Parts: sequence; C-alpha cells; structure tokens
Amino acid sequence: MTVTIPHLYKKKKDRDPIVMVTAYDATMARIIDDGGADILLVGDSLGMVIQGRDNTLAVTLDEMIYHTRSVRRGSRRALVVADMPFLSYQVSSEAAIASAGRLLKEGEAQAVKLEGGRHMAETIQRLTDVGIPVMGHIGLEPQKVHAYGGYKLQGTTQESARHLLEDAAAIAKAGAFSVVIEGVPAQLAAEITASLAIPTIGIASGAHCDGQVLVSYDLWGFNPDFNPKFVKRYCTGYQTLKQAVCDFTQDVRTGHFPNKSHTPK
Repeated sequence: MTVTIPHLYKKKKDRDPIVMVTAYDATMARIIDDGGADILLVGDSLGMVIQGRDNTLAVTLDEMIYHTRSVRRGSRRALVVADMPFLSYQVSSEAAIASAGRLLKEGEAQAVKLEGGRHMAETIQRLTDVGIPVMGHIGLEPQKVHAYGGYKLQGTTQESARHLLEDAAAIAKAGAFSVVIEGVPAQLAAEITASLAIPTIGIASGAHCDGQVLVSYDLWGFNPDFNPKFVKRYCTGYQTLKQAVCDFTQDVRTGHFPNKSHTPK
C-alpha cells in the first residue's frame, strides 16, 4: 500500500507508530522502503553523512533536488519528504514557494520539511495554500546550530517549553501535516503530541511521539565515532563493509579473485 498523508493521520488516530528514516540515493531508498518505513526523509543531514561536513548549513537546493530525485527512483510505497536547505525558505514566503516548488517538480518530492515554529507559520500557510504539503520541525533545529552554540537540548525551562507548545500549535494551524520534534525532554514531547491533531515524529525526544525518525547511517552503524544516547545501532555496518573490502583486497592480492567462475567465456 502506498503511504499518503491521510494514512499518517489514520496512524495517529489508531496509535500505530510512524517510522521515518533518512535516505540519500536510489539503492538506499529501496532498502529502507522494503524494510517497511512509512516515510523516506531526504535529509539535509546529507551535508554531514554524505559530504563529511560539520553541519547541514552548506547544503544547496540543487543538491537536495539531485538526492531527492534519486530517492524517488528507488522508492516503492513510502512517502518521500525533502528537507528545505538553509536560506532556501527563510528569506521570504515567495522564495520558499519557489524552492519547495523545485523540490516537488524537479526532485519529485511528495512533501517538504522546514525548520521553525511560530515565525514560520505564515510561510507554511503560503506553501499549503498552493498545494505543497509541509512537515514542520521544532525543538532542536540543526540549521540554528551556531545560534545555539552546538547541538543542545531545547525546552528545558518553563518559558522555553511554553514557547515550543505555542510553536507546535502555530504550525499545525498553518496547515503542516506533521511535525518533527527534535531534542526536547520526553515529557514535553508527550505534551506537544497530545495537544496536536497532526502526527508528531520524534528524534532524541523520548517514546511518546506518534512516530520516530533516525538517520540511516546512524541506525546502520556506519560511523563508529558517533554514538549518542538517542541512537540505537541495528547493525555494525562500518565493520561489516570494511571487512568486505579487506576480503576483496586480500582475494585480489593473492590471485583468488577473479577466478574462472567470475571470468566471461
């Protein structure tokens, strides 16, 4: 069954958890889709896990379009959502519509995700008014890493928690079909989730959201040096792939590959 936005609303109503995983190319998209994920997020996290940068800020709209188009080619049933990169939507609503339109037309995304709360509500409204589905993102907003002074837990004071509740309400009212809640205390994430009619998808925010998201490279264990508390590694991907390369190297150097079975007649 193809996943649509109405299916996500039904999942929230039925308390059927939503699964979202990041994807960056066609092969990865097919693996994640076949694994049962509901949403493939083409994350601007590609700036870190694909490009090797320290943060997401340098990722361009053209790069997001390229990767989104690749993911769409590998997807079968999951909903494909593309991150809007830094400064592709913050400057004006008109710029946001143009950027999101390119992600849907050229990248073949089915929805876009943007960061920000109340101050982005007008932009979300404009996007949804022209038929562009929007996923929100509140709490720890990675594109504000310099303003935060690092990746830090948000909503830890009574005032900041109130602001996040107001942010969630504002973007839901503006027409967002769901919202990612990142890096907030679990109780606050639960309160936000209970207050909204739209689904919430958590990361580093406890177990009480309507769904969960992880960066694929993290759940596969591709970076042995990155193991934050909120990540669960489901395989030792780095070691498995490294060993495969070691075995190949050994076979080539000892003359065991290619052998007759690998050689055209």
